[in-house]
Amino acid sequence: MTSRPANETQLSPNLPGLTHHITGHDASGHAIVETDRPGTWTPWINNTMAFDVVYTTSAFPPNMNGDADIATHDKVIQSQQLGLVNPNGTVARIVDFSPGAQPLMHRTQSLDYGIVLEGEVEMILDDGVTRVLKRGDVAVQRGTNHGWRNTSGTEWARMFFVLQHAQKIEIGGKELGADLSNAGSDAEGLLGKEK
Repeated sequence: MTSRPANETQLSPNLPGLTHHITGHDASGHAIVETDRPGTWTPWINNTMAFDVVYTTSAFPPNMNGDADIATHDKVIQSQQLGLVNPNGTVARIVDFSPGAQPLMHRTQSLDYGIVLEGEVEMILDDGVTRVLKRGDVAVQRGTNHGWRNTSGTEWARMFFVLQHAQKIEIGGKELGADLSNAGSDAEGLLGKEK
C-alpha cells in the first residue's frame, strides 16, 4: 500500500494519489507555484479504467501570458467536452487500468507519448503485434489503431500520456480518422470534439 492516500475519486486502491503542481510567475517575474490541485479521476468502460487530466492546451504555441493557458485549461475541463484529444492542442493525462480488463482498441488523430508509471502494460496493435511495456518504457503512438492491457491479474497499472492533435493520416487514398467503434456505449464522449 502507498504512503500517499488515494485521491477522492480514484478507483485504483494500490496506486498513490496524485497532485498537479502548476507553476507561474509573480509580478516581478520570479517563479511561483500558482496552484496545487489533487488528481480528479473520471471512470470509463464499466470502471475498468480511469482518467486524470493533468493539463490541456488549446493552441500551439500556448499563450502563458496573464495565465491565459490556465484559464483556457479550466474552461476546457469545466465544459466536460474534452475527448481523448484536444483539437489544435495537447492533453496530459494519467490513465489507470484495472487488472484483467479487456483492451479497448482505438485510434486517435494524434501523436501520443505513453509512459508506464506503475505495473506492466501490454500494447496491442490491430495486426496482433504486441509489446509489454515495463515501468519507464515509452510508447510513441503515431495515429495507429491500438489497445492497452494491464498484464496483472490483481493490481492496477498506471500510464502517463501526452497527446498532441495531429494532421489527418492518409494511406493509399484512405483517410484514417479517430475510431472508437469497438468501445461500446460506455465510451461515448471519449472522442469529444474530435468526432
